[in-house]
Amino acid sequence: MITMIIDATDHVLGRVASFVAKKTLLGETVEIVNCDQAVITGTKVNIMHRYKAKTSRGDPFHGPYIGRQSHMMFRRTIRGMLPRRQEKGLSAYRRIKCHIGVPEHLKDRKFEQVKGADISKMSNLKYMKLGEVCKLLGGRI
Repeated sequence: MITMIIDATDHVLGRVASFVAKKTLLGETVEIVNCDQAVITGTKVNIMHRYKAKTSRGDPFHGPYIGRQSHMMFRRTIRGMLPRRQEKGLSAYRRIKCHIGVPEHLKDRKFEQVKGADISKMSNLKYMKLGEVCKLLGGRI
């Protein structure tokens, strides 16, 4: 089984998520490290309005259940890009592992870069880190 390790530091969340969704549908196992350092583009007001609407929707006893930790939010973003109610999407979703920081068993491994997702080339972009969003929503980073 092929395992790909992606470092999400300073990468746009949606672009990394779509890349990961495609790779897992092709049968690869993907581990994402530094999920709290991923970037969500937009102004702080718009980002927080969108995520507060998601977390306050529904009933606390019947769902939808939205995680407030950065690795769970990252995983849910990827889930939205998979056909999760079909067998291929469900098995692809099981092949995704998200981590806050870098775990011990991955410290000496080489990380892959996602082309076109790095924010260093975008100079005037407004953004927030996923860890900041989770902290403002009341979750742990």
